[in-house]
Amino acid sequence: MRLKTKLVLAATGLTFAIVLVLSALFVSELLRQRIEQTAAANDVLVHEVWLEMRKAIETGLRANPPVDRSDEALHAAVVDALRSHTALIEVMNTIVRYSPTVQDVSVTDAHGMTLLSTDPDAVDQPAVFRFSLASVQNGPIPRQMRVVFGKPRVLDISQALQRNGAPFLVVHVGVRSTFLKNSYEPWLLDALIFAALAALAAMLSAGLLANVALRPLEAISARLESLTLAGGAIPERLLESRNTRSDAVVRVTKTLDRLGEQMRTQEAGYTALQANLNQMLDTLRDGVLLFTADRRAVMVSDAVAYFLGAPLNQDHEKLVGMRLEEIFAPDSVLGEAVLEAFAEGGQVSAQALTLEDGRQVQFSLDRIDDRLSGVGSVATLLTLRDMESVAQLGQELEVARRLAAIGRLTAGVGHEVKNPINAMVLHLELLRGKLAPGGVEVFGGAQRHVEILAGEMQRLDRVVQTLADFSRPMELHLKEQDLRHVVSVVMDLTSAEMQENRVRVVVDAPKDPLMVRVDAQLMQQALLNLLLNGMQAMPEGGAMVVRMRRDHQFAVAEVIDEGVGIPPELLPRIFELYFTTKPKGSGIGLAMTYRILQLHGGAMEVRSNADPDSVERGTTFTFRLPVAAGVGGESRKAAGAVHKELGERV
Repeated sequence: MRLKTKLVLAATGLTFAIVLVLSALFVSELLRQRIEQTAAANDVLVHEVWLEMRKAIETGLRANPPVDRSDEALHAAVVDALRSHTALIEVMNTIVRYSPTVQDVSVTDAHGMTLLSTDPDAVDQPAVFRFSLASVQNGPIPRQMRVVFGKPRVLDISQALQRNGAPFLVVHVGVRSTFLKNSYEPWLLDALIFAALAALAAMLSAGLLANVALRPLEAISARLESLTLAGGAIPERLLESRNTRSDAVVRVTKTLDRLGEQMRTQEAGYTALQANLNQMLDTLRDGVLLFTADRRAVMVSDAVAYFLGAPLNQDHEKLVGMRLEEIFAPDSVLGEAVLEAFAEGGQVSAQALTLEDGRQVQFSLDRIDDRLSGVGSVATLLTLRDMESVAQLGQELEVARRLAAIGRLTAGVGHEVKNPINAMVLHLELLRGKLAPGGVEVFGGAQRHVEILAGEMQRLDRVVQTLADFSRPMELHLKEQDLRHVVSVVMDLTSAEMQENRVRVVVDAPKDPLMVRVDAQLMQQALLNLLLNGMQAMPEGGAMVVRMRRDHQFAVAEVIDEGVGIPPELLPRIFELYFTTKPKGSGIGLAMTYRILQLHGGAMEVRSNADPDSVERGTTFTFRLPVAAGVGGESRKAAGAVHKELGERV
């Protein structure tokens, strides 16, 4: 069976089921309404008999009162009044004669004994138990169906006459179920015929509509088949399958499978491209822009502002959607080169340029083609690279390599030297014990030499311990910190020493928080080393500036002093362990600072001028730390207070 035929039959069957359920509900509701109407009509008849019975008792007891005050006399007088009241008997007979559903009418006493009835055989006999019509009326539909169309039975409608708060006489109207069935069958048959016609019409309509609705599948199949082809033409094998009697739904399904496979292949290509782009954005400070075929930017990295000469807080997302000519000015060196490369339409690989401000940059153009559809270039990837950043990265890698080598060397040296030192200290202590207290005059010179050796051994032990501490792995306790707060803590630690050495420190901090994820204690140690290094470079005092700012995805801090400066030939060695130009320097502070920044994923650079005749004499240490993912609510609340505190630092 064809899938289209199955769909039509399924729609038709579902429609038939819905119509069948609705028809059953319709017939059931009609039955309930009929039973309610029957109960209401017979309830009126019961009240009519009840009123006539009450009138008969009042009239009969007034004409023939009881012979005494006993219950037996009263019962005899009531029975006589009921049976002698012609109007009551006529009303009861009239109801049985003309009501289509009533079988009998009777009056019983409180004990269930029949006093008066339209059935002569029931008089002076106990009343037979009957189900109440009200229970059937209020019952569920299945019970109503069983009562009306099942085993014949008589249903009861009653109304009691009260005396002293208790039933005295009860009027019963018996409704026979077969009479209800005979009364309901005509309209029930009409309702069933109407429901059957409605179901048939609904089925025919559903089949016709389903067939009409599935007719566009042929056009949909042809369109999908054209989408799966590079040139848009349908091959002969597909045309043959369309002309055959194969099911259109099956062809659409197969075409969708082929189209889905092509989309998955294309998606895999774009996923690989996205992964490469993310990896590229995470390296160095490359500026990356992705343009569509109509030269509109759809992706712009935040480092692009650096190459365009825009402010540091320029929102790179505003460039998304702009045209190439709106981003790059034609009268600039970079803009002229990029626009010319786009106009030529080819690939560009690492073309070097010198910008107006002297910066050396490279740009590359990569064309992205849609090989599946063969429509040519659909996008262009523009990459901007700062050559100065590349050089800085090379220098940092070289310094890191040297520090790693020093770390391996110091770890080995510390291990090898520590044991001989311990042995020498032990033997010195033994030698000192053998020198008799009374022989100080004779051995006084030897005792002095022993003390000198012990002191030198302790100093050598401290040096070895320092080597071990430098090479030992550091355990970081990273937490989001405001860099301004870290600087504030260091300023508190050094304020007294700075004043004593006549050094005035000025802090230039932004108003907004600079949130970084760092170990606060280690970062404070790194800053403390830089501040003390700058203070020692100004023996006569002077001014020192600590400037903080945000540079795209980095938080930047600069420590600027007016000291003697560092000669250019010594700059490559300042981060080496134990290298120092100061008479009392240890050569550990800058190496430790550099290592701390490396552990935090940061970088450090230094600029210095040692020319005594230069106006800009001094040294600037700059370190960069990655900005944290976001600024928390508590940091925003404390932003004003921290900025005010740093603004008052001098």
